[in-house]
Amino acid sequence: MVDTTSPFTKSVDVVTTHLEMLAADDLCASLCTDLVFREAENACPELNRFLYTAVGGAWYWIDRLSWTYERWLAYLDREQLHTWIGYVNETPAGFCEMEQQADDHVEIRSFGLIPQFVGHGYGGDLLTRSVQQAWALGASRVWLHTCSLDSPLGLKNYLARGFRVFRTVRATELIPTEIPGPWPGSGWRS
Repeated sequence: MVDTTSPFTKSVDVVTTHLEMLAADDLCASLCTDLVFREAENACPELNRFLYTAVGGAWYWIDRLSWTYERWLAYLDREQLHTWIGYVNETPAGFCEMEQQADDHVEIRSFGLIPQFVGHGYGGDLLTRSVQQAWALGASRVWLHTCSLDSPLGLKNYLARGFRVFRTVRATELIPTEIPGPWPGSGWRS
């Protein structure tokens, strides 16, 4: 039974899909002309927390909401972790956090668009550039996971870019009854 006094008040079945790309040639590129892709070269918890909540707030990205500044800094201030941001007209439109791992694997840890930029072709472009950058880091494998709480456009984008499913996991998770949004009470969804 779920404790209704807890901030987690709803039990849902979640399907997590793990995907991988094993060769740079597997990438099916999709590029648009007005997305500028740049790396954030300084560890900045304020920036990454903003991107995490702006992109994931509509999709129950809640795992990092309780992180302290120090925990964010420890997570970001590692040479294996890279944050790339896609800009449209000098405005952040989305981001990708990628982590270099053992055996030359690169995991795309967080990826997505701010809702105002969904539906304009930027997702395919941002993912293409992110995967290209992962291969440029010397990857032998690029991988990620998404779940049924994420935007359904994400899985479609990953498959369209050439990722292949290698594992599916089903589990029951506790989530808030309201979508957290980028700040408490916003409750929006793209």
